[in-house]
Formats: sequence, C-alpha cells, structure tokens
Amino acid sequence: MYVQDSFAEMDRNKLLALIAQYPFATVITPTAAELCVSHVPLLVQQREGRTVLAGHLARANKHWRALEVGAPTTAIFHGPHAYVSPRWYATSPAVPTWNYAVVHATGPTRLCNEGEDVAALVRELTERFEGAGSGAWRPEALPVDFRASLLGAIVGFEIALERLEGKFKLSQNRSAADRAGVIAELGTDRSDASRELAALMRSAG
Repeated sequence: MYVQDSFAEMDRNKLLALIAQYPFATVITPTAAELCVSHVPLLVQQREGRTVLAGHLARANKHWRALEVGAPTTAIFHGPHAYVSPRWYATSPAVPTWNYAVVHATGPTRLCNEGEDVAALVRELTERFEGAGSGAWRPEALPVDFRASLLGAIVGFEIALERLEGKFKLSQNRSAADRAGVIAELGTDRSDASRELAALMRSAG
C-alpha cells in the first residue's frame, strides 16, 4: 500500500482498535492459479502470546484451500471514509479529495477445523455482534442436528498478524483552518460514515 509519511498510522493499538470497530474485512490470498478474495467479519484474538484474526468461510468456498497451506494472506479493513470538497477549505486554490482510514493486516494462515473450535468461533462471533442482552440470539437455540449440519458447512481459520499497515488520510497535510472546515462539514452530514470520519479527525487532532 502506498502511504505518504503524513498519512501513515504506526500506533498498533489504534490500528487494532479500527479493526475491532470495523471488523468486516476483504480477505485476499494469492495462489499460483488465481487471487482468492472473500468478504467476512474477523475477530481480533490472542493466541499463546500472538495476535490473530479469526473468522470462517463456507466449505463450498475454495478460498479455504489456499488458507490450508498457510499462504500469506492480507485482510483489509475500511474505516469511515467520505468525499472532501475544496469549498470546505479556508485556503485556495484546492481540489477535491477523499479522506479515509484503512488497515492492512498480513500474515500466514491456519485452519481451525475441529468441531469444537468451529463451534467456539461461531459463539464468539455471535456474542460480538448480538451483544450480551437477555434477548440475544445464541447458536444453542438451534436444534442439535441442524446446528451440527451448519457447523459442518463452514471452515474456521486464523491469520497470524505479522505486519500491520495503517493509512489514516485525515487532512493532515492541510492547515488547521482547513481541517476545521472539513470536520465541521462532515460532522453535519446525514451519512453515519461522514460523521464517524469527523469524529476520527477530531480525535486525531
């Protein structure tokens, strides 16, 4: 990924925080025959002192075959992003641009294909997105045979994080007045992504 120095985010905790907040990833694994690409939610987990990303694929998706051999894989996480108009700047001349935050997480893979491992992963994913409330849905609500058949139709996997790259393009190359103008406009937009981007810009200073 091309990253200008002014937009490089090196703080590992900030990168992991973005992954946790925006967990739906584009997972890319190159093979000799093709480029395998899948879109799945991933969880940040700790395994024996290592940080891994855990998720699952449909068994019918041949992407898991590339993961089975440990092929280096990149997961791309997109944070908030939005168009930026030159009308919002205090200085001119200027041109339109796009502000965004993105993290690339790369490392070798392994399958987590034992029945209990897959079941535990599904429980963790469900709890992450259903929440802990009394009305939250749980896999255990399914009939045992039906649940077993569904678990047999997926393959769990982990990506061991060896490299994290972050690009937070948040108008760092503009003046304080220009950044303030962008934050003000994004903060009043109807789009959730625009407002989230404004909040990220404010927190980044």
